Amino acid sequence: MLTEIVVAALKRDRIIVIAGLTAVTALAWAYVIQFASSMTGMDINAIGMSMPTTQAWRSGDVLLTFLMWAVMMVAMMTPSATPMILLFARVSRQRQADRMPLLGTMAFLLGYLILWGSFSAGATLVQWGLHSAALLSPELIRISPALGGMLLILAGVYQFTPLKHICLSQCRTPLGFLMTEWREGIRGALIMGVRHGLYCVGCCWMLMTLLFVAGVMNLLWVALIAGYILVEKVAPAGQWISRAIGGLAVGWGIWLLLRALGA
Repeated sequence: MLTEIVVAALKRDRIIVIAGLTAVTALAWAYVIQFASSMTGMDINAIGMSMPTTQAWRSGDVLLTFLMWAVMMVAMMTPSATPMILLFARVSRQRQADRMPLLGTMAFLLGYLILWGSFSAGATLVQWGLHSAALLSPELIRISPALGGMLLILAGVYQFTPLKHICLSQCRTPLGFLMTEWREGIRGALIMGVRHGLYCVGCCWMLMTLLFVAGVMNLLWVALIAGYILVEKVAPAGQWISRAIGGLAVGWGIWLLLRALGA
């Protein structure tokens, strides 16, 4: 009887968590799509949204850009974090670490997103700096081909570094992470989410900077990077795919750099 109750609770928790993650992801993507569709011109407003122009940024421009990055990170990263979050919810229920495992799951997700919010703050500062230095195209929100080539090379090389390997390994083994990092209670779940987010940011931050190459709000580029990150984390050959993409990025970057220098 007790086993049946636990199984029923696990099924219920799984449905609730999947529904919640789906809703969060869908809302984030809806915002990103709406935001991108409003950018037919840099001075066009849509539902109160506009992007900074060639003029110096004001505080509102900084906040808007941070919001854009933060929501975009939610849209891109929540799907790839879903296997970890579902496993956390299951283990939390089985361990009966607290009376409300779903609250622990929410705390885990919050901790995870806090790290990507921190990354968004950093990306906002970088975009602000590039804008101030006139190194960012205001129409497409992307850097020059020469800078893009160098960034592609750096991103490709990073795919082969030990730090990338360590972080990706943690992201690819949810059970191993939970076994070594488990903490009890809501506060423990929040800390675990932050630590997992730290590994995830360490794994993917260079890939996110490539948004400056094709355009920060280029929906195709955003979708491709998000899809690749998901495959890199869950595919059996994820480590090899990571290295293959790294080699491709280096080659593409060299070609783009040579083309820009020869123009």
